[in-house]
Amino acid sequence: MTKSVTKAVFPVAGLGTRFLPATKSIPKEIMTLVDRPLIQYAIDEARAAGVEDFIFVTSRGKSALEDYFDRAPELEAALEAKGKDELLEVLERTNMGSGAIAYVRQAEPRGLGHAVWCARKLLGDEPFAVILPDDVIAADPPCLEQMVRDYDGGCMVATMEVPRDKTSAYGILEVDDDQARLATVRGMVEKPQPEDAPSNLAVIGRYILTRDVLDTLDGQSAGAGGEIQLTDAIAAEIDAGRSVRGHRFRGQRFDCGSKAGFLQATVAFGLARPELEDEFRNYLREVVTAGTTAH
Repeated sequence: MTKSVTKAVFPVAGLGTRFLPATKSIPKEIMTLVDRPLIQYAIDEARAAGVEDFIFVTSRGKSALEDYFDRAPELEAALEAKGKDELLEVLERTNMGSGAIAYVRQAEPRGLGHAVWCARKLLGDEPFAVILPDDVIAADPPCLEQMVRDYDGGCMVATMEVPRDKTSAYGILEVDDDQARLATVRGMVEKPQPEDAPSNLAVIGRYILTRDVLDTLDGQSAGAGGEIQLTDAIAAEIDAGRSVRGHRFRGQRFDCGSKAGFLQATVAFGLARPELEDEFRNYLREVVTAGTTAH
């Protein structure tokens, strides 16, 4: 019987240098996309998939991230006194129950594989999810929920096609059938040059992994970029003859780790909000037509 996925790891120890100076004082993960921080999108997706235990791999300077999920009694009292029930409901969705969140520290930046390994003592022997908050995915049902519905053991990675000239920015899959929604993975290469890439199917920031991956990470050496790569540990699962599948999710992914991707996501999610759509669309139309920019 396949075990359910009730634990998720959120690697949030990065410095967010591409968003300086904003990230000098606030963690990148609580930068807002419309009116919700990136981490809230990740948490909501995990909840929809049935996750009950949330493990954050953090670093120095992330206290604002921890405070975000705590209660705000003074703010709640003020909203209640003013009868702002809708805002109270919005605020309630940001609160996490006692014991639902755990924090572990990544003492030095040694890569995604190392960050996941840091959470090993809290994961036990059950399969667990990994969600990268930088990858915001607009999907119905949410991406991780799609994966959990199809999960029946082994490892699973979310995947999507990328332009061939962009393969050096991703982990790339070698698969038996690159047209299948669930593709059997025969190999993984971290950030290959276009001429060396086995396909254009890229690994996106959603994973369902097993304890075997953590055991492999115990002895993992540095890979591409001098970091301990999670894709190398998953590739070791393939070499050991264990199941790894790529899941072609249905939805649109935004790379909110880049400024351009963050802006694209802001436009897409802003237009998806009924209370903003008309005014925002009209403004965008005016900007495009007039060719004006801020100075």
